[in-house]
Amino acid sequence: MRRERDFIGEKELDENALYGIHSVRARENFPDEGRFSGEWFRAMAVTKQACYLAAASFFAEAAKQYDMTAINIRVVTAEKLGALSAAAEECAAGKHFEHFIVPPISGGAGTSINMNINEIITNRALQILGRNPGEYDLIDTIEDANIFQSTNDVVPTALRVAAMHLLMDLEESINELRKSTEELEKRYRSVIRIGYTQMQEAVPTTWGRLFSSYSDALSRDWWRVSKCLERIKVVNLGGSAVGTSITVPRFFVTEVVTRLHHLTGLPVTRGENLSDATANLDPLVEVHGIIKAHAVNMEKMAGDLRMLASDLHGRRSLSIPARQAGSSVMPGKVNPVIPEFVISCSHRVYSNDQLVSSLAAQGCLELNAYLPLIGHALLESIKTLIAADHSITENLLSDLEIESGEAEKQVMSSPAVTTALLPFIGYKKAAALARMMKEEGLNIFEANEKLGYIKPDKLTGILKPENLVQGGYRLKDIEE
Repeated sequence: MRRERDFIGEKELDENALYGIHSVRARENFPDEGRFSGEWFRAMAVTKQACYLAAASFFAEAAKQYDMTAINIRVVTAEKLGALSAAAEECAAGKHFEHFIVPPISGGAGTSINMNINEIITNRALQILGRNPGEYDLIDTIEDANIFQSTNDVVPTALRVAAMHLLMDLEESINELRKSTEELEKRYRSVIRIGYTQMQEAVPTTWGRLFSSYSDALSRDWWRVSKCLERIKVVNLGGSAVGTSITVPRFFVTEVVTRLHHLTGLPVTRGENLSDATANLDPLVEVHGIIKAHAVNMEKMAGDLRMLASDLHGRRSLSIPARQAGSSVMPGKVNPVIPEFVISCSHRVYSNDQLVSSLAAQGCLELNAYLPLIGHALLESIKTLIAADHSITENLLSDLEIESGEAEKQVMSSPAVTTALLPFIGYKKAAALARMMKEEGLNIFEANEKLGYIKPDKLTGILKPENLVQGGYRLKDIEE
């Protein structure tokens, strides 16, 4: 065991732990059983690495012009910064995450997040230099690991880095889902079905048209998400506590975001007004609203497919794949678990959207104290939607089947098909056909044969799938 001290008192820690006293206090103060985002952890580490590289460059350039021993400034040696950078690089690759013990919900605007990372990086750097964790006389968790940094610029910058990486993954998952709907659109382009309005049979359409509506909605989702990086690429790194860059060399301010850009390959850019970038989180609200729109489209599609494949639909022509047993007591029952999963994911995003919006508004003057939970909710929503996209693509759409013969039979037996005849025989005669079909259980051809309103070959032509959805009629169609 080892003992660590801060200005509040002492704590006893496991001698091999890379976390320190600040992390332990946070763990005790915030007994949330959730797990901090691994993506945010890695982004914190790469942001720290950018800071160490920029600091090393600053000290090296300063040494060329000044006698650093004569200037009243703490100099962190190249050896220490090299070890800190190496430790940060390991964390950026996902190592040592088990030593991050601060939960997602915490107070302090992210100070506990920052200190947990500082302690892990410091203690790992000590190991790299042949020392033991906790020997802060060589490398200090604040003086060295936090050089030229503040919680208030490092933590939100790292959040944006993590979000940008995940948003690119979401963009890809939406695109893959869109491709699946496009394939279904092409496959069932000419398979007719009854369209519904307000859950009532309305007019004929095609299955291809249904999937095309999903595909176009997903195309809009993809386009919106692809623009999200522009919304959150502005970071406040170098702004220190409130965006005034107090305690930070100007060289570092101009250098550090460039370093972060090179390390991540992301289009991060330093804000022109670092105070605004520190105080206001509306870009995160905007991005969450954009991904919420995708959640809405996902729920609509999943809900449609669940209903069309349900036993309530009667003679259904659409079947979704059976993925797991649906009951522990009802033999052979199979539930629509994938649509239910997707709908659940969407509602998780809706609740997170309310949280992000309300807590972003709780920002007070120069800072928002609730960034930890805001960031956790944003990253959770993105990952939740990625999971939903993958599941509906791989576990539902890939094996979805439509029985075209049954679909056509349903259309021709539905009184709703008579709507297509209005330009040819008018409303009253079409209504008579519909009434006969319903009362006598006839299809459209049988009812027309009895009433003789349209020649059989003409009726067959009108009811071809391509004619039903051709986008309006021409006068010469009526003449023919």
